[in-house]
Amino acid sequence: MSIYYENNSAKIKRPDSNRRPGSLSTVFTDEQLDLLASVMHIKKYSADTHLFWEGDEAIAVYWILKGRVKLRKSTSDGKDLLLSILQPDDMIADIDTWDTSHRYTAETIDEVEVGIIPRLQLEMLMCKHGDFAYRYAMWMGLLQRKTESKLRDLLMGGKNGALASTLIRLCNSFGERVEDQIRINIKLTNNELAELVGTTREGVNRLLASMKKEGIVTNNHAGYILVTNLQALKDLAGCPICPTCPNEICRL
Repeated sequence: MSIYYENNSAKIKRPDSNRRPGSLSTVFTDEQLDLLASVMHIKKYSADTHLFWEGDEAIAVYWILKGRVKLRKSTSDGKDLLLSILQPDDMIADIDTWDTSHRYTAETIDEVEVGIIPRLQLEMLMCKHGDFAYRYAMWMGLLQRKTESKLRDLLMGGKNGALASTLIRLCNSFGERVEDQIRINIKLTNNELAELVGTTREGVNRLLASMKKEGIVTNNHAGYILVTNLQALKDLAGCPICPTCPNEICRL
């Protein structure tokens, strides 16, 4: 396991993702991750704070080492959309050639540590190391495919299918098998689920009530969502008639 250094003093271990599908450790080699770590500095954030706001200048990418981060997009009428929830060994790279401002807001859920890689340093790494640039392009392509699959489910599955797809992605991203159920190990309010699905809280309330009545999902005493019939969710989301999504794609 590689050890990273902050100002040559504080030792930071590589984030433990258990090689989660789609995490950086499954796309980049250890040597390439060492290169990335060699140009980053560590910054800590408390819960419910912001790494950056939509519209801020995008001058760096953020490698999440600890904690979880929500990505939010605000609409012109003041509504919020919850784009994704990231965890250790994910990276936020909201930079491109044509737009130098952030297109969304990054908000911490709990205490977070990130490795901040300046944009110029990242570009120099890609210019100097072609193998690193190739893997970075692979990773960006993976993010694009994930976004396209989420848009497909949200636009073509209706509200019921969109919620079912979102619950499946939550299972794949944060799920833990508990006997014959899957516990989603992140607490989300119905309003946050609505922001993920692109509907209203009242709509999510009705859809969840219907799923609970049919025995598809339930809640435990701690407030976590339990999926009791994953196949029923797949049927609602149209999974049987869609091409099989790799584990790297069917995630938040």
